[in-house]
Amino acid sequence: MQGYPPQGYPPQQGYGGSPAPPQKYGQQGGYPLQGQHNQGYPPPQQQPPYGQSSHSPYPQQQGYPPPQQQQQYNAPPPGQYPPQQYGAPPPQQPYGQQQYGQPPPQQYGAPPQAPYGAPPQQYGAPQGVLTPPSLGYVLGQAAQVDMSAQADMCRKAMKGLGTDEAALIRVLAHMPPLEIPTLKQTFSQRHRRSLEQDVEKEVSGHFEMCLLSILRGPLQNDVWLLNKALKGAGTNEALLNEVLIGRSNADMKAIKQVYQSTYHRTLEHDVRDDTSAKTERMFSMILSASRQEESAPVLPQSVDADVTELHRATEAKIGTEQLTVCAILTNRSDSQIRAIAQAYEHKYRRSLEKVLVSEFAGHMEDALVQMVRCGADRIMRDAMALEDAMAGLGTKDDLLVARVVKIHWNPYHTQQVKAAYRQRYGKDLLTRIKGETRYVKFRFTLTLSKKINKLTRNY
Repeated sequence: MQGYPPQGYPPQQGYGGSPAPPQKYGQQGGYPLQGQHNQGYPPPQQQPPYGQSSHSPYPQQQGYPPPQQQQQYNAPPPGQYPPQQYGAPPPQQPYGQQQYGQPPPQQYGAPPQAPYGAPPQQYGAPQGVLTPPSLGYVLGQAAQVDMSAQADMCRKAMKGLGTDEAALIRVLAHMPPLEIPTLKQTFSQRHRRSLEQDVEKEVSGHFEMCLLSILRGPLQNDVWLLNKALKGAGTNEALLNEVLIGRSNADMKAIKQVYQSTYHRTLEHDVRDDTSAKTERMFSMILSASRQEESAPVLPQSVDADVTELHRATEAKIGTEQLTVCAILTNRSDSQIRAIAQAYEHKYRRSLEKVLVSEFAGHMEDALVQMVRCGADRIMRDAMALEDAMAGLGTKDDLLVARVVKIHWNPYHTQQVKAAYRQRYGKDLLTRIKGETRYVKFRFTLTLSKKINKLTRNY
């Protein structure tokens, strides 16, 4: 396949940029896939094992299996990276010795450290290698596996008077994205009913939203959230950010394609109608799906140029050149944004995030801060986003559901977010959510270690 090195491609991303679950699909994994694959991306059986390339400084939960051996890539051409190793990972050290938010000197662009003892991540994949779609973002892709027992359990849970909600949780809580369409199809064939419609009739409130979000799968749920954010009077800008900020080009293209086929309008058109002025221009840049791929090298001269330009457009003058900042941050990869943020603070002794907060306001401020946080540390970004949905008077219920379901697609990422949350806020995330909501059923999306162990044994 043109554009890919013979040994494979960068590790597939799970929902939100974390490592994808292990693929049990394909000739080597057990059961095959059905459906079409996006052109230009490798088939799913080439995906790396679960937990690969975690980039995480947070300790793994006890009992959870460590990441597998990292996939190796061709080294960059000699001389591509200078001695200060822009984009290279920092030396590993036991968790607890690293001071969060203080990158090692002269290692701009280094990702958050992997768990202690994990093999080092190889950087400098050949430029031009495309980041593959996240798990569940290839249209028509589904696992060919017998879901008869699960379909019957769902029907039994909703048949007759009352609903066995615990049984629904047991079936749906740990189901990987590619098994969701197979379950729905099997349910329809065996019971001549729609699983989504039955769930909608049997449960209500935000528990209903949780279950339906899972049954839609990550791609269809993104599209549903975007429509929810844009329809009616006003715009739910936080939901727009939740879906669109920090997405890979492949995922963004899949989202736009399914949005248009679902609502018969382009996503660009609807966002343009609901936003205005410079915010509209910023979202136009995001929706263009033209970010640098993660395989693009982090070049120190480019990082320095971006840092200088960002400073010139913000702190160095009266009045902010907002579109200049937007153009840089919407076009760079996570690794490049990480390098830019670290280099900016090293050069000007002020964090880039604080500069954005002081120079921008409103939705544009929120969006740009999220871009920087995605690049700096997606795990901590997700932990902070969950707290933001619960902080203050009242709970932002729709956001909390969306964020909990989003991280639940990747159990390893969920564990890392829980560890990051405890590190930052000194409390247990599950306990925090249970105390904030009236629905203890939220716990199914933040799986306990015992249940995760049971789930991962299947892989």
